[in-house]
Amino acid sequence: MAERIEPSPQVLWQAANLEGELLNGPWQLLLLGDGSPTRHLQLLTGAVVEVEVAAMAAEPEGWLQPKQVEELETPLLRRQVWLICGGETLAWAESWWNQSKAEQNLRERHQPIWRSLTSNRTELFREVDGLALVNAPWLQKRFKSSGPFWSRHYRFFRQGATLTVIQEVFSPALERFLGSACTEKNYQRLLNMCGDAAKAADQIA
Repeated sequence: MAERIEPSPQVLWQAANLEGELLNGPWQLLLLGDGSPTRHLQLLTGAVVEVEVAAMAAEPEGWLQPKQVEELETPLLRRQVWLICGGETLAWAESWWNQSKAEQNLRERHQPIWRSLTSNRTELFREVDGLALVNAPWLQKRFKSSGPFWSRHYRFFRQGATLTVIQEVFSPALERFLGSACTEKNYQRLLNMCGDAAKAADQIA
């Protein structure tokens, strides 16, 4: 398996603690709710979620990351995965960990994080920290769509301390199950907020 970590996708637009007024109801639940995304994907598709680990390696120095990653003790590890249901890639995710905590909690590399963290029934708390529209050539290629793509990042806490920071990006293919993420009017409003970055993203091959 390749251990080449990809830089985080380019953020075209973002908001912290968004109320979700731009999103239609089902997408609000997916992006702003505190449930397990792998569980949601399994319920929506009726298929078991397969985890394809793209990379799991030491955090490259100086790379961009959510500010909440500063709450983790160094040295850091970054894990990047694709989430696949019924042979179709429906999401991408990356997570940041203290390396020793990763060794303790991610012993089964191809197991969803939520299942790994709850295998011993230890209490966890999830807090969504931000919502974004993102894009990257490798996301476009894998999702077979030009984007931009909806993304969120959040933290898992255990005993009051940050255990990991996670960013997820979802494929537009989920609109088959959830309907449109937002109205055309709101989508154009978002693209206008993205400005030149959105126009440049449209040119990504």
